[in-house]
Amino acid sequence: MPGPERKPTTRLQDAVRILSNACGAVAAALILISVLVTCQMIFVRGVLGQSTIWQTEAVIYMMIGATMIGLPYVQHQRGHVGVDLVPGLLSRGARKGLAIVVLIATLLMVATMTYYGWEMFHLAWERNWKSESVWAFPLWIPYLTVPFGFGVFALQLFTDLWLVATDSGDAFAANAHGISPEGENL
Repeated sequence: MPGPERKPTTRLQDAVRILSNACGAVAAALILISVLVTCQMIFVRGVLGQSTIWQTEAVIYMMIGATMIGLPYVQHQRGHVGVDLVPGLLSRGARKGLAIVVLIATLLMVATMTYYGWEMFHLAWERNWKSESVWAFPLWIPYLTVPFGFGVFALQLFTDLWLVATDSGDAFAANAHGISPEGENL
């Protein structure tokens, strides 16, 4: 039996979806570049016998960036790890209420991380902080990924909250979590 009919999405929902997918592509590219830089570093150190200056630090910053920038994409794709035991035992209305409470709590935590991430970025920018390595990489660049990633994550969470609260889509459709729209486990 088909689930509830989906209402058309708004421009904001479409924009957040596109932005979340773009963040996923950037995160994937950062991971790929990190792997390539790691291979180059192994070649330079192991085969050529030379020291490396920037590679380890660059890989660390790229992996942090991939993690932060990838947050909204993972939320959009429902790629997070979830425990569905309790929602599976609840009625559809109670499951919706639980989803709203969880999304609001998550939004509060993400807003806090965005605020303090911005503060950290701004200090690094304003004071021209650099890493203590020979490379002396400007720290505002990796620090910017924290407020950016959490900020877009907050937009994705807000969109999900809107979809759940208005029954406009399947942001937390039961079947996305192994439960049929009728409340039966799949």
